[in-house]
Amino acid sequence: MTLFDEMAALVTDPTLAGAIVVASDFSTAAARAQQRAVQMARECRAPLVLVHILPQDGWSVLQNWLGAGVSTEAVAAAARDSLQAQAAAAGQRGDIEVRAVLLAGHPVQTLATLASATQARLLVVGALGQGSVGAQVRRLLLGTTAERLLRKTTRPMLLVRCDAGQPYRRVLVPVDFSPWTEPALDWVDALLPHAHVRLLHAYRVPFEEKLRFAGVPQEVIARYRDKTRERAFAQLQALAQARGWTPARYVLQMQEADAAPAIVEAAQSHDCDLVVIGKHGTSAAEDLLLGSVTKHVVAEAPCDVLMSPAHAGVPAMADGG
Repeated sequence: MTLFDEMAALVTDPTLAGAIVVASDFSTAAARAQQRAVQMARECRAPLVLVHILPQDGWSVLQNWLGAGVSTEAVAAAARDSLQAQAAAAGQRGDIEVRAVLLAGHPVQTLATLASATQARLLVVGALGQGSVGAQVRRLLLGTTAERLLRKTTRPMLLVRCDAGQPYRRVLVPVDFSPWTEPALDWVDALLPHAHVRLLHAYRVPFEEKLRFAGVPQEVIARYRDKTRERAFAQLQALAQARGWTPARYVLQMQEADAAPAIVEAAQSHDCDLVVIGKHGTSAAEDLLLGSVTKHVVAEAPCDVLMSPAHAGVPAMADGG
């Protein structure tokens, strides 16, 4: 089987349905992502697919540069050997199935296609560490790599920024009561059954400035603000209770602030190790677009970020998970 044939074999392998797929380019960032993916595969009792993609667009260029001295087959073989060594290390405890896969194609499109075709439980990719580059460069790199993948994939995607220590235990879920809220909470239950969850609703009181401009008395505006907050808090509480969560499972946080900076600040001040956020968009093609809040959080959060699409089916936990 050539590396160009392996996608079809993956798609038709029933043992890989609901796998965790982690992308590897043999970098430090990819090693962090792989460590976290192994950890989550064990916690979820899910198979792990470790994939490296040889860029097909650059394949012919590489052949021209290598000439007769070194073959592209040798480059592919070396990549396969490295990938298989990583897979062997990841699966050495014998408690999860690990598959090493070498593919050729456009990296973003191939990863998105693989994740969709296998109905991946989670697609895991690495990001540069928080302190390794400036914020402007981080945004640029996310825009050219991770964000393109986020736009393409219809599966949940975990962007790993931090070294994996313990499993995720302090999870922040921003809630805006949109169609993305319930799917995000579904994924929290499916992937993070033992984590403590902070449900954050950041809000602005509708029309407050217009009411002030119209001369509405301050005490009336204050009552309006209190009712807005009480209504939202009750909705937040109902979300948790509808899921059967015990009080020990979650905490509620209300904050009158713009959503994007409030989410980043809450993640930092409460030492959260993961933010789970919906893949918000602003048009009819919402599943293909990232909203400005999501983009800000992905670029600026001090921890890992899991982005949940609205319409991806959530696989059941395996027995014993």
